[in-house]
Amino acid sequence: MTDETPPDSKLTRTKEKWAREGRFLTGKITRPEDQRLPPGQHLTKDWPVLDIGVLPPVSRDRWRLDVYGAIENPIFWTYAEFAAQRQDQFISDIHCVTTWSRYDNHWEGLATRELLAACHPRDDARFVVLHSYDGYTTNLALEDFAAEDALLAHSWSGQPLSEEHGGPVRLVVPHLYFWKSAKWLQAIEFVTEDAPGFWEVRGYHNRGDPWAEQRYQGD
Repeated sequence: MTDETPPDSKLTRTKEKWAREGRFLTGKITRPEDQRLPPGQHLTKDWPVLDIGVLPPVSRDRWRLDVYGAIENPIFWTYAEFAAQRQDQFISDIHCVTTWSRYDNHWEGLATRELLAACHPRDDARFVVLHSYDGYTTNLALEDFAAEDALLAHSWSGQPLSEEHGGPVRLVVPHLYFWKSAKWLQAIEFVTEDAPGFWEVRGYHNRGDPWAEQRYQGD
């Protein structure tokens, strides 16, 4: 796992500015749960590419996943070992903090609940920190990571996940803004205390619930 901070980029500087300015906030109260599109979002059929400006060249042959921290059974998988686990398919929506949403994304991968069953988090584990091959990090409460439709995805719409969208493997947590679904997943660290990640320390909300419009700190 790399401990290097990702280099500064135009996108990073722009999104930090958005956080300072409260860009995209609508001021609306959360919509009823039976409405599919969260407040302040617009629907798109495309899948825009957003990242911190680094595209790590990680092939399936070179990919490894380390799972460690406040767990009983640390895991160190090659891609073949990862793929040998039980695989599930989910259909879910994407909601990006930059205001676009995309419906009916078909994912295939390892459900996070299957991972939890394999690694056995300790009783004092409360959060996870996702580490990516480009140096990106993001934090999640354990209950968000364990959502019933959350998974470590390797395929989208029946095809291997492309590099630009986080392949070989990315996290998908549909009920939160998509910056929480780390691309190019390298490691999952279970921790007892919260540890804000790349965007969270740059003004973004610590949880990121689209229905509560939790875009930035203080929302």
